[in-house]
Parts: sequence; structure tokens; C-alpha cells
Amino acid sequence: MASDDDIPAKKKIKAKKSPNGGSDVKMKPAVVKSASTNKATSSSKKKRKRELEPDPVKSSSPKKKKTAATANGPKKELKKLDKSERLQYAMQSFLWWNAKEPPEGCQWVTMEHSGVSFPEPYQPHGIKMLYEGKPIDLTPIQEEAATFFAAMDPEGMHLGNPKTANIFIKNFFADFRDILGKKHVIKDFKKCDFEPIRKHLNEQKIIRKAITDQERKANKEDRNQAMFRYGFAIVDGHLEKVGNYNMEPPGAFRGRGEHPKMGKLQVSLPGHAWGDIRHDPRGQWLATWKENINNQSKYMQLAAQSSFKGKSDRFKYNKAAKLCDKIVDIRKSYKRDLKSKDKETKQLATAVWVIDRLALRVGGEKDTEEEADTVGCCSLRREHFHFDPNNEGGDNKEIELEFLGKDSMLFKQTIDFGATMYNEENGMGVQVYENLKSFCSKKKPTDEVFDAINPTLLNNHLKQFMDGLSAKVFRTYNASRTLQEELRKTEASNGWKRLSAAEKVIEYNNANREVAILCNHQRSVSKAQETQLENLGGKLETLKKQKKTLKAMLKAIAAGNTDKIPTKKHDEKALTEKAAKAVEKAKKLKEKAKTNEEKIKATEADEEAKKKKREITEIKFKQAHLWDKVPTRDQVVKKLEAWNNKISKMEMDLKHKDDNKEVSLGTSKINYMDPRISVAWCKRNEVPIEKIFSKTLRDKFNWAMAVEPEWEFNAKIAEE
Repeated sequence: MASDDDIPAKKKIKAKKSPNGGSDVKMKPAVVKSASTNKATSSSKKKRKRELEPDPVKSSSPKKKKTAATANGPKKELKKLDKSERLQYAMQSFLWWNAKEPPEGCQWVTMEHSGVSFPEPYQPHGIKMLYEGKPIDLTPIQEEAATFFAAMDPEGMHLGNPKTANIFIKNFFADFRDILGKKHVIKDFKKCDFEPIRKHLNEQKIIRKAITDQERKANKEDRNQAMFRYGFAIVDGHLEKVGNYNMEPPGAFRGRGEHPKMGKLQVSLPGHAWGDIRHDPRGQWLATWKENINNQSKYMQLAAQSSFKGKSDRFKYNKAAKLCDKIVDIRKSYKRDLKSKDKETKQLATAVWVIDRLALRVGGEKDTEEEADTVGCCSLRREHFHFDPNNEGGDNKEIELEFLGKDSMLFKQTIDFGATMYNEENGMGVQVYENLKSFCSKKKPTDEVFDAINPTLLNNHLKQFMDGLSAKVFRTYNASRTLQEELRKTEASNGWKRLSAAEKVIEYNNANREVAILCNHQRSVSKAQETQLENLGGKLETLKKQKKTLKAMLKAIAAGNTDKIPTKKHDEKALTEKAAKAVEKAKKLKEKAKTNEEKIKATEADEEAKKKKREITEIKFKQAHLWDKVPTRDQVVKKLEAWNNKISKMEMDLKHKDDNKEVSLGTSKINYMDPRISVAWCKRNEVPIEKIFSKTLRDKFNWAMAVEPEWEFNAKIAEE
């Protein structure tokens, strides 16, 4: 690290106070470089003199064998790494699990970073909104607020839904009126027309698409320069990636679900002075500030792949593993108390059963004026329970639970408390049903079911069984155990060893799906997903028709009727050349475009060229089973075999995508399933880890990659 201007800085600085007392952003490194006048993405005109430039990491650079020069060509050159790749290798070379721990109670000893990257100030566009059909003059601040609303999609999830649209518009207009002032002509939202600004924004999107390759490269370089400056920290002498170094830009708050504050205007922090500079090795955050919507503290922290997060993850999974030895005693305790005559004891036992078996969160009281009405176990209301939802009568023990969980995700499940899975080995499912029925008796829809307990009482009760035990520890334990048991079950099945790696991955995803369902990790099906499934289904039908044609061709060849065999109708080479010319023409138009009109025309030409490429791809697919001339029998047999494989693979792919379209496999993989289970499974079954873990996850869980193939999630690992 050669220069004083390299990130992070080398000298502690004194924060300047702005006339109004400075911003509320606080920095907490050992050594902090001033970012008081920093802007998020400085233009390329302001050239930074120095940047982070680590020495080449010889020990961790990929080694390639030098190939001897041959008569056919020169020696093969080693790949030249760019700066970001060198930085990545530098970070990977640090194995935190083998490094010396900082002093007790400390997260670090020394820390250097460059602070937060602030967004560029708003640049007025001068396009006027209409009020009662007339153009309205707005100040830059007023125009910016109007632009926030105009940027929202009228058919999107916020304005396209009548429920959320009313909340959004009400909140936005209240804040907009505050900015306009009491004397402003704009009084009624219904008389406002933001369409001129929306049209301008849409045009700007088209214009930005006309960017040339050279401009795109320059923009990437600017982003990289910001990343090199703000995106890394030096912690105790080693390099770490910073997570959210960009300050959130101002805009209209969106929130999740029916958040009561959606539409309110998020203001930007001035960034002209730090509120405070701290040296506190006990914490992990690098900077903190308060946002104006919920008045909550936001934190700038190291990235998910950092040693801080790695240590936290390993500790979390090891703590969950402790439950392997404790779970039997915990279940004995709550099963005994399920029949208690004391109301509080009975409710505590029932709540712990629900948390353990249904993986619900604890839940707590919320101000629904400030936050979305999401609930957990303790805050469940009578209206969330529907007994015997299908009116079957008799000894039916079903309850439909329906409520909004974390992040406003709908939890809607019909649970049969009389099922074997909840009653085998004295599971007490029927007793829990009777308890819940009695808790709900004579209560109004808005009354809480667990009215004798609260989150504090429940959490303290859990800690009696194990230090640090919480509902999240239960979820992590049950997610990890479920994954391990489901994977072991499939490995013990007949024919497992004959499965291909791709088929084994599907079985892994099925086990992952069981965990996601247990934890209620849902996702809404997007239009893009629906379109993808439709397209995949259409392609599958086309492949099956092509297979029939190939079989008919075999019969025709056997009968000597080769004149009935179809051949390709379209000249693919000529069509490809035509599309390539269209692409080249669009590229030249982009390079020549100077005015907005020319850029729009260039974008339209580019879209047309892309459309031609898609059409050619479709033509190639539709006649992929044919030849330019009549084929031989061997050619048809070979292609028929290939088509059988294609159909089989596509059917598998379609089923997998359809099964998982409403389930988020990633959430449990990132947060709840011990990654060592997956790594060990891959090693036992010779499945490349890349098939189940993305690069991001491989970097995040680098500490888990060295486990043995027979590694098990059990209480022993908690002692490691």
C-alpha cells in the first residue's frame, strides 16, 4: 500500500463541523480518511491521483503450467489479472479461522477505511408537471420530489394495487405539500399530472441505452474507481471488502407489503461534516446515521464474505448444533407443561411447541401506524386462526393459520394437528390443538391468542433450557437437521449411485425446498417467471413434435420414401449475416449519435437488431432437427438419441422451476442451513460445489469448504 492517498487513509483526521452543527453520520474506525466533501460517483473529469494498488499476491494467484513452445505457435501466456481480481485474491489469501483472535471483547485492533460514498446532488431537468392542465414552475427541490413520484410505475406493485396506491399517494402528497408550502397553487392531488416528467424519464432511459461500448467502459471505470476508494478496508493488517459503502439516495420510500409509510420522501444526508469520529473496537460497524422515515439507525458494515460475518455465521451454526444434545430435554419439558392447569405455563409450553414444530418467530407488539402489521407467535390474534377450514366436522383437528410474517410475507398453511407427524413419539399434536382452541374461545377477532405471555417472558423461558436459546436458534437447528435428514434419506434410496450429478442436484433442491416450506420462505411469482415457464413449456412441446418428425423420417428412410423427408426451409447463414449487419448498423448509429433524437433512433435500431437476433434463434430452434439435405439413417438415429436426452433434461428443468416458483430456496441456504452439511454432501457424492452454491455463497462460506465428506451436524461441532 504505497501512498498516503491510498484507501484507507494513514492519518487520523479531525471532523469539521458545518454551520448547522454538521450531519448525524458517525464514523468508527481506528483511522479514518475524511469523506466530508466526498461525492458518490465523481465525474471522470475529476481524476483521482492515487488509488488502492496492492502488490501482486504471488501466493494466491492462480498458477498455470507454462506450456513448451511448439512448432505450431508461441508459448501460452499467463492470464493478466486486473486490479479487482488481484484484490479478490488478496482477500482470499487471508484465512481468518487460522488467524490470531483479537483481545477479548474486541472485534479488531486497527481499522482503516474511507467512509461513505454520497450520491451526486440532484440536477434539475426543467420539465414541468401540470396542475389543472397548466404547466407549473417548481424549484429544484420541488421538482426533485415530483420526479420521485413520476419515476414510479403506474401499473407497478405500489401504484398498480388500489390498497397500496392509496397509502402511497396519501403519504407522498403530504410530504410534497410540505415542500411546496402552504401558499403554493397545488392543493389537490387529483388535479396533478406528472405525465410530462414521466415521459421525459422514459425518454432518458431510451437515450441511456444508446451508450457506446467506449462510454460503457468509461462508466465502469468510474464505478471501479469509487469501489477501489470506498469498497475496501484494512482490518488488523489484512484487506476486507466493505458491504454497503454507497449512501442510500433520496427518493419515495417503498417498503414491503402494505407498509403504512410507503410514499413518504426519503431525504439525503448533506455529507459535509461528520457528526463524530469514534475508535471502538467492540463494534463491527464502520459508519452509522439515522434515516428520516422510521428514524432508525443505518449502518455501513463489512461485506457478507468478511471475517466478521464469517465468525458470526460459524458461531450461529455451532450454537444451533448445541440443541442436538438439549432438544430431547426441552421437548420433554414443554410436553409435560402442555397439560398444566396454570394458564401462563400452558401458553409458554404451547408457544415453544409452535416455535419448534412450525418454525414461527417469537413476534412482538408493533405500532401499525409506524410499521407493517406483521406478526409472530406471541402476537397471533384470533382472526389468524380458522378451525376446521373445510367444514369436515367430526374429529377434524385442522387449523388454517393465515397472517403476514416477516417482510410482509404471507404465512398461509392448513395444519392437521391430528396427523401422524405431529403425534408420533408422543408429539402431542392433538393436545396443542385443544390448547389453541381453548385459547381462542370467547375471544374477539382482534384479541391476542397468547394473552398471558409476551416476547420477553417467552425469550427468558427459552434461555432456561440453554444459554442464548431463541426462536432463531430453533429455526436454524430445525432447518439444518431437516436438510441433513432429507439428504441422508435420498442417499440411502435404491439407485442413488446411478444418478447423474444433475439428478443429484435436483434431489438436493428438493431437500432444500422442504426446509424453505418449514421456514415459510416464500416468494411471489413475477411476470418474468410466468413468461419463462410458458416459454420453457412451449419449447418442450416443440422438441416432442420434432421427435415425432424424426421417428417418421426413420420410417420414410426404411421404406425408401426419401422424397417425403423435410429439410430446412430457411438459410440460417444468410439470416445470421443479415442480423449481424443490423447490429453493426445500430452500433455505428450509437457512435455517431450526438443529439437526443439521434440517440433515440440509435436505440430503436439496436432494439430492432436484437429482435432480428431473437427471431433467428427461434428459427434455428424450430428447424434444429432438420438437415439441409436428406440425411442418412445413422444421422437420424443419432439425432433422435440427442432429442430424447434434450426432452428428458428439459422436463426435469421445467418440473424443478415449477416446483420452486413460489419457494425461496436461497433464504434458507444463506441464513439457516449450516453450509458444512451441503459441502460434505457435495464431497460424498462428487457433485461440484458450484452446482448448489453461487460464487457469492462460496466466498461467504469459505470457512466451511474444508470439512470432511462424512461431516455431521451434531453437538460435537459446538466444541470446535
